[in-house]
Amino acid sequence: MGLLGLISKINWLHTIILLGTPALAVFGFLTVEMQKATMIWTYIYYMLTGLGITAGYHRLFAHRAYEARWLLRAFLIVFSTGAVEGSIRWWCRDHRAHHRYTDSDQDPYSAKKGFLYSHIGWMLLKQDPTKIGRASIADLNADPMIRWQHTNYLYAAPFMGFLFPMLVSGLGWGDWAGGFYFAGCARLVLVHHATFCVNSLAHCLGDLTFADDKTPRDSVITALLTFGEGYHNFHHEFPYDYRNAILPFQYDPTKWFIAACAWMGLAYNLKTFPENEVQKGKYQMMQKKLDQLKSSLDWGKNAEELPIWHQHDIDLAAACGKNYVIVDGLVHDVSKFLGSHPGGKEILATYLGKDASEAFHGGVYKHSNAAINLLSTLRVAKFSQNKKLD
Repeated sequence: MGLLGLISKINWLHTIILLGTPALAVFGFLTVEMQKATMIWTYIYYMLTGLGITAGYHRLFAHRAYEARWLLRAFLIVFSTGAVEGSIRWWCRDHRAHHRYTDSDQDPYSAKKGFLYSHIGWMLLKQDPTKIGRASIADLNADPMIRWQHTNYLYAAPFMGFLFPMLVSGLGWGDWAGGFYFAGCARLVLVHHATFCVNSLAHCLGDLTFADDKTPRDSVITALLTFGEGYHNFHHEFPYDYRNAILPFQYDPTKWFIAACAWMGLAYNLKTFPENEVQKGKYQMMQKKLDQLKSSLDWGKNAEELPIWHQHDIDLAAACGKNYVIVDGLVHDVSKFLGSHPGGKEILATYLGKDASEAFHGGVYKHSNAAINLLSTLRVAKFSQNKKLD
């Protein structure tokens, strides 16, 4: 692909926003003194716009994980617009396609295309809309508040993204420049990359707690960076659950925010996946890990595949200096273990060539599970009490 071909594939609007805001933020840090009030306002606005995305765009509008009164809906729409991540219709359409076609070529930000692509590359380059998987947004199109935001987005986003935080700082304590560079640009960079980490970091860092057929993973590190969206393996398995973190000690401020809104009567019908089904997924993954561990261990030869020996075979082997002991109908070669026997070589030697089952299981000493496991690796044959036919 030539230079002109590459240039033609660049999404210039996204590129200017995503590369221009970091440059402006750096310029601000180099030229403007950070005031304490502006620093506090920057953090507050960062939280408001970040929760607007996670509690609004993501869990409310994309996944319908709960329902919200008009006041909460308006609050989330206003402040999520300040995150400058596209309209609700655009954002949710791609996100629903991402869930429906995760990791495939129809996934708009497939993790299979690499970390940088899923993090930011998919926005810097033009996408072919015909190649993105189909996803219904009929419910969003029917919502007048969402339609209003989509229609007026090109005006509302610059205002809420840059002018509003600057007005608060400027009219509040006279810091117009700090309001623009810090509460506007720097804050926007942080919100953007916190959101982008859900598409990239959450698909490569962490544990496969509930399923392993796709890339999403659970990670407290990602959760700390994304307002609690880091328990992504859970989310992809149970997408309509209003929670990402299901345990009380796991970090999920978005869940806490939604729960608080429900307590105040602003949110309702909070959806959770049946606990029985959640535990099934966890059990199945634990079982897979146990099966993998089991397959890597030496459990001895399969008893059904061992040859059949008679007392005559053992006696001949003993005459040749071999050390065999019979336990539970199986012949075990204890030659290498004879000198390591915890009870002493002499005790074990008294049972060479003989059936030591009763002594092994408590007649002399009731052996541990570890001893039973070790014995299984020493089996060489099945023992038959029938006389051997010549």
